Amino acid sequence: MIFDVLIIGGGVIGCCIARTLSKYDLNIALVEKEADIASVTTKANSGVIHAGYAASREYIRRNLCIRGNKLYTQACEELNFPFIRIGSFVVAVEDKQIKYLEEERKRGIEDGVPGLELILDKEKIKYMEPNITDDVIGVLHAPTAGIASPYELAFALAENAATNGVSFFRNEKVKRIARQNYTFRIKTNSKEFKANNIINAAGLYAAKISKMVGLDYFDIMPRKGEYILFDRNALHLNKILFPIPTKVSKGILVCPTIHGNTFVGPNAQNITDKKDISTTEAGLKEILDGGRLLVPNLPTRASIRNFAGLRAVPSTYDFIIDNTDVYGFINVAGILSPGLTSCFAIAEKIEEFLELLGLQLKIKENYNPIRPKPERFKDFSKEEIDEKIKQDPSWGKIICRCETIPEKEILDAIHAPVGATTVDGVKFRCRPGMGRCQGGFCRPRVIEILSRELYLPFEEVTKRGEYTNFLVGKTKDLLIDKSERGVEE
Repeated sequence: MIFDVLIIGGGVIGCCIARTLSKYDLNIALVEKEADIASVTTKANSGVIHAGYAASREYIRRNLCIRGNKLYTQACEELNFPFIRIGSFVVAVEDKQIKYLEEERKRGIEDGVPGLELILDKEKIKYMEPNITDDVIGVLHAPTAGIASPYELAFALAENAATNGVSFFRNEKVKRIARQNYTFRIKTNSKEFKANNIINAAGLYAAKISKMVGLDYFDIMPRKGEYILFDRNALHLNKILFPIPTKVSKGILVCPTIHGNTFVGPNAQNITDKKDISTTEAGLKEILDGGRLLVPNLPTRASIRNFAGLRAVPSTYDFIIDNTDVYGFINVAGILSPGLTSCFAIAEKIEEFLELLGLQLKIKENYNPIRPKPERFKDFSKEEIDEKIKQDPSWGKIICRCETIPEKEILDAIHAPVGATTVDGVKFRCRPGMGRCQGGFCRPRVIEILSRELYLPFEEVTKRGEYTNFLVGKTKDLLIDKSERGVEE
C-alpha cells in the first residue's frame, strides 16, 4: 500500500494532525519509534493551555497559540478529554514590573486575546488566589488560560483518528528515507512504508528526519525542565501562577493539575543528550526557590514525585512549519511552548499545505468526530457502581487504591484503539501508579493484567518498551540455576 500521508512522530502534534486529517478520504499512517504514543515531550509537559499573549509578535507561534486556544472548546466537546479554563496570573512583585504587564495586556487585546485584565487591587488578587505571595502588587489575569492533561489529549486524538481509519505503528524507528517518482520509501527498524507525502513531527529528532531527505536548515536542542509534583489536595490553587518571564522561558510556575495535584517547575537547562531526563539536587532546589516566590507555603513534605521532560528548541527559536522544497515533505519541527495550546491550529495549517500539494480533501461520509468519554469509577454514584459491578465484576476489583482504579478501567485502556501495551501506557491512560505510593501496591497487579490480556510472559511486560522489563524469571528457577552452577564449579 502507498499511503497518501505518513506522519512521523506520535506526540500530541503528530496525533492532532492524524486526527484532523482522519476526516478526509485518505490513507494515513503514523509511525512512532517508542513503544507508545505520547511517551517523550508530551508525557512530561506542564499541561497549560496558554491565552496567547506571551510570545513575541515576530514569531508564528503567537498567532497559532491565540487560534489554538479558541479551538480547545470544540475539541474538548468532541474528544472528551479533561480540560478546564481556570485562568492564569502573571505575578508582579516590583513596581517596575507593572509596566511590563500593562504592555503585555495592551498587545494581547490588540491581537485578539479576550478578557485580559491588569489587577492592582491586592485584596481582590488575594481573594481570587489566597495562596499567592503577600509580596504581590499586581497581576495580569488571562481568564481563557486553562489546564489539560497533555497525554490524555494525545490518547483521545489517537483513538478518534484510529476509529476513523488512521493506521498507527509503534516501535517503528525511521532509519532512512528515499524518494523515487514522487513516492517516498520510509525504512524503519522492521518495516518499509511507501507514502506520497510525509509530515515530519518527530520532536527532538525532527532535524535528523529532515536531513534524511536532504533538508539541513535547522537544528534541535533539547531543553530539560524539572518538576516536583505534590500529593492531591496538599495545596489548592485557583489559578496558574507565572512569574515575570525571562528571555529563555516563561519561568518557574506553580500550577494545579487536572486531577487535583499541584506541581512546581519547570526550570530550563540547555543540554545535548536527547535522552537525559534525570533530576538533580541543584535543579530541584532551583524550582522550589522559584516556586516559593509565588507561593511561599509550598507543601514540600507532600511531594510524591519529581521528574524531568525535554522540550525541542529549534535554532530559529520559533515553530518550523514548512511546506519544504522537497515536494510532499512537510516539516512540523521545533514545537516548543506553546505547542500544546497550538496543536489544533498547527493541524489546520497542515490541511492548507496538503491542499496546495494537490490532495483532494474530501470529507468521508462516515467520519465521526466524537470520541466517547472513558468511564471512570470516580464519576459514578454508589448506586451506579453497584449496578456496574452486577453487570461486570471487574468494576468491583480495585487495582490502584491511591487513585481508586478498578480492573475494568485498566482493561478498557488496554483494549482501546491504540491501547496500552506497557505499564506506563496503562498508568498514563487511567492513572494506576499516579498516586501517593507511585505504584508500590498496584504495579504487580498491572503487570499481571497486561500479561494476561496481551498473552505475554511476565518477563516480557515492560515499563515503557525495550530494555525496561521488570522481571527476569521466577525466583525458584534462578535459585536452582545458581545452585546448579555452584555444583558445577
